[in-house]
Amino acid sequence: MNSDLDPRVSNLALFGAELRKYRKRAKITQDELAEVTQFSRSLLSFVERGERTPSRNLAQRCDEVLEAGGELVQLWEYITHAASPRWFRGWLDVEPAAHTLHTWEPLVMPGLLQTEEYARAVIRGEPGITDEQTEKAVTARMERQTILGRDDPPLFRAVIDEGVLYRPIGGGDVMRRQLERLVRAMESPRIGVQIVPMELGVTTGILGGFVIAQLPGNPDMVYIESATNGYVSSRPEDVEAIHARYDALRAEAQPRRASIELIRKAEKLWI
Repeated sequence: MNSDLDPRVSNLALFGAELRKYRKRAKITQDELAEVTQFSRSLLSFVERGERTPSRNLAQRCDEVLEAGGELVQLWEYITHAASPRWFRGWLDVEPAAHTLHTWEPLVMPGLLQTEEYARAVIRGEPGITDEQTEKAVTARMERQTILGRDDPPLFRAVIDEGVLYRPIGGGDVMRRQLERLVRAMESPRIGVQIVPMELGVTTGILGGFVIAQLPGNPDMVYIESATNGYVSSRPEDVEAIHARYDALRAEAQPRRASIELIRKAEKLWI
């Protein structure tokens, strides 16, 4: 174990240093912490050295066992926010609070339904991104998906352009598993996916994706993508415009059964 770990090196190093500090304070070895938390010693060692991004579950279990008073969970929230682009961080507070999410995606799968491999391939496409930055961003995206597995998950409704099913992101194996994941997600009564057929030539929303968040007791908010970044808005004119686009797109989309048939048709291409 590197006792000279410098918390200034990175956010992961900071988390690792704090985890080690609380573990030492509790007079617990890594082996003992691994046994109690059910995480492997090697994983805990990687995390303490700042070489692996912890999951929320790991942070929470360690926080409870080491009686850190929520400090490790708060730090985890900080580092996962830091792994996301600055312009996206505001949405990370909106998304988990929503009771309903509506999204339109003309180019890639919705982030909340991406497999880890697909997400990694998408994120790697960012110019100049390092392997470390990629892995942090992948972990953050996977953690975002946990809202769909909560006891009170939001209603999630996605409208996707059919072209997304045929865009070879990550290669054939990655695409096949991604489409399988999409169909499995549709088994949940809380998740709906509709496909807009390419043959319709729909151009509404073709310039970018968006998400509408409906919040209990608050006005709707929208996240709007662009070529360089995205932005979060609650301005009535923005929300109204996005709602109008979403309604137009959903009117062109196929119902659930027909959408599944389109996904299965595309899936055959990747076998």
